[in-house]
Amino acid sequence: MPALWIAHVTVTDEEAYKKYAVGATAAIAEHGGEFIARGGRYVQLEGKDRPRNVVAKFPDVETAEKCYHSATYQAALEFARGASERELMIVETTD
Repeated sequence: MPALWIAHVTVTDEEAYKKYAVGATAAIAEHGGEFIARGGRYVQLEGKDRPRNVVAKFPDVETAEKCYHSATYQAALEFARGASERELMIVETTD
């Protein structure tokens, strides 16, 4: 079953976060992921408001998790640490 990688982010250091985005994009592509939402308009109805919301679709949960733990993504993640406040989850879809 396909899976979605869903991130809710508040960027605190734009320059460092841009470096993260480059590496994260490469890691997601390496694992067959594709972005279906990246930034863009949103409506916050409940919970903590994060102005940047990203959704990537992967073939399955296991591949999305492998992407997160990959060397490429972990190297990119170093730029996000200290440059953002974020939540990230993987959710299996129904189709």
